[in-house]
Amino acid sequence: MLNRRRVLQGGAALAVTSLGRSAFAQEQPVPIVFVHGDSDLAATWETQIWRFESNLYPRDRLFAISFTDPQARDDDTVAQANRSSTQDQLRELTAFIDEVKAKTGAPKVAIVALSRGGYATREYAAANPGSVEKAALGGTPNHGVWATDFLPGSEYNGQGPFLKKLDAGDWEVAPGVPFLTLRSDGFDLYAQPDGAIVFHKPGMALNVTADGPALKGATNVLLGEVDHRETALGPVAFAKIYPFITGRAPSRIAIAPEAQVVLNGRVTGVVDGVPTNRPVEGAKVEIYRVSADTGERQGSAALKRTTGADGVWGPATFDPTVALEFVVAAPGAPVTHIYRSPLPRSFAQLDLRPAAPAKDGADTAAVIRMDRPRGYFGLPRDIVLLDGKEPADIPHGVPAVWHTTLRLAQLEDRPIAGAFNEERIVGRPWPAKEGHMTVLELTG
Repeated sequence: MLNRRRVLQGGAALAVTSLGRSAFAQEQPVPIVFVHGDSDLAATWETQIWRFESNLYPRDRLFAISFTDPQARDDDTVAQANRSSTQDQLRELTAFIDEVKAKTGAPKVAIVALSRGGYATREYAAANPGSVEKAALGGTPNHGVWATDFLPGSEYNGQGPFLKKLDAGDWEVAPGVPFLTLRSDGFDLYAQPDGAIVFHKPGMALNVTADGPALKGATNVLLGEVDHRETALGPVAFAKIYPFITGRAPSRIAIAPEAQVVLNGRVTGVVDGVPTNRPVEGAKVEIYRVSADTGERQGSAALKRTTGADGVWGPATFDPTVALEFVVAAPGAPVTHIYRSPLPRSFAQLDLRPAAPAKDGADTAAVIRMDRPRGYFGLPRDIVLLDGKEPADIPHGVPAVWHTTLRLAQLEDRPIAGAFNEERIVGRPWPAKEGHMTVLELTG
C-alpha cells in the first residue's frame, strides 16, 4: 500500500490547496518521484517539495520514497544486516513507481534523485524507459567514489561490476529518457581525487574527479561550490531541476508559508548503529510549541502519542510561525529532544529518528548536537556557530560533516543557540546521565 510505503504526501492528511490545483489544472503535470541517497529518508526532500508546491505544483503529484534499509553493503553481492543491495533498491523503487502510476493514472513519472538514489534511477530508466519522462540526478557518483582495488565488490567502486555494467557503452543514459546531472565544482566530498576526506588517507589516489557525476548523453550542469547534498537539495539545484521537469522557470525560490501547517510522519530507528527506515513501535512522542528565542516550552504538549506497528506519530496542526520541540522516547535509544525552526508548510513524511546511544564519558552532563540533514557544514564557506562559538569538530575546506556536537560538563538551565548562515535554532540542555540528548535540526 502507498501509505505503508511512505507515500503520505498527497494523502488525506494534507489536502491539496485550490491554488495548487489551479496552476496546473489544464495539463495534469507529471508525477515526480524523489529518491534519497545512502542512509537517508524521504524527509530529506522536505524543502525541495515545498519549493515545488510554492511554485503551484500540485501536492498530490509529489511523492518521496523511503527505502527500508537505505545504507549500502560493503559488497553488493554479500548480505549484510540492515543494509541493502542495488537489487533491493531497484525492486523497492520499481514497486513504488508502479503504485504512484496506479494512484495518479499517469503513464510516466519524472524522477529526482540524490547520490545513491541515482543508481536505482538509472537502472529503472534502463529497464522501463517508457515509464520515465525525465530524470534529474544530483551528486550521483556515476563513475564511483573510488576506482581502485579497495572494496572491489562495492557499488561505489568505479572498477567494480555494478558500475562497469551501468556505465558500459558510449551512451550512459537510457535511450529516449532525457537526463540532467548536477555536480559540484570540487566541493563534493564523494567526487575527490584523493582519499584524504572520504577515507582520511592523504595521498590515496581514488582515480575520481569532480566530473564523476556527469553522464555521456545527459545534460550535465556544473553548479559551483555546492556540497554533496546541495547538488540535489539546495535552492541552486532547484533552480535547475524545476525548469528541466516543467519547461518553465520557477516563479520563486523562497518557500511560501501556508496559513496552517499539518505535520505527520513515523518514528524510525537506528539498528546496531545502522540507520534504517523501519517503523518503531512503542515510541512515545510529544510535541511542544517553544520560544524561538529561549527554547522554553509554551504551554502543555500539543501532541502526546505512542506509536503503533506503523510507527506513525501524527497528525498535528501548527501555526507556521511557531518553533517546535519534538521529544522522542524509543526503546533502546536516548530520549531525543529535537528542536526545529518554524516549519512553513505541511509535510506528511516528517520521520523522526531518535539519536543513537551516546558514547560520552562520565563527566558529560549534557549533549547538544546540531544537524544539517539537507547539506553539510563547510568552513569558511558557511557561518556556523554553536553556543556562540565556531565548532572545532568541523573541518575547513570541502564540506564533509553534517552534524556538530557540544558537550557540557555541567547541566545548565539556559538557552543553547545554533546558527547556520541565516537560520538560528534555540534549544535547552537535557541531562545526559538520565538518558537525554538535545538535537538542533536545521531546515536549510
